[in-house]
Amino acid sequence: MIEPPVRPLAAALPDPAEDAARLRGLLCGRHLVLVGLMGAGKTSVGRRLAQRLGLSFIDSDHAIEESANMSIPDFFALRGEAEFRAGEKRVIARLLNEPQQVIATGGGAYMDGETRKRVREKAVSLWLKAELPILLRRVQKRQDRPLLANGDAEATLKALMDKRYPVYAEADVVVASLDQPHDVMVEAALTALLAFLEPGADA
Repeated sequence: MIEPPVRPLAAALPDPAEDAARLRGLLCGRHLVLVGLMGAGKTSVGRRLAQRLGLSFIDSDHAIEESANMSIPDFFALRGEAEFRAGEKRVIARLLNEPQQVIATGGGAYMDGETRKRVREKAVSLWLKAELPILLRRVQKRQDRPLLANGDAEATLKALMDKRYPVYAEADVVVASLDQPHDVMVEAALTALLAFLEPGADA
């Protein structure tokens, strides 16, 4: 009996650098936009995705703070949520007109219909979907979330999930945000993005 040749183990395993290069090519210059609730990991995962892809990373909340010359909590307190959302919309529109990058958006940004339309035109969107217990544990580590200022973080997050998750579901790709290392999340995101952009390929 003739046995098939044994492939070297290294050849059988996926090449992370090759996957990243393939994904960047499949993006064809489009941005990668991360959406999801506060605590979903958009900034942490987005920064690592950008490093893997060799792209710049920007957090839209940080861009808003730089543009307004004040922190997000101060913006909410001094100008209110409505003005914040208007400024957020303008900043994200500007970021989408810049060269290709990975953009982490604030939790409410994707709720705006015009913003979703711009993202569809100029980017691939990735929703990091986290369940309530995970979000609650993560957001309690920080005290600078304006929407949680009422003190009942669990009730507020549950209400935001009910309202926003059906809209987040319009994103191109969904990846579960779990209690696991960020690098594992990055690999899951890369695999899901490749499967979306290269249907039928062995991602």
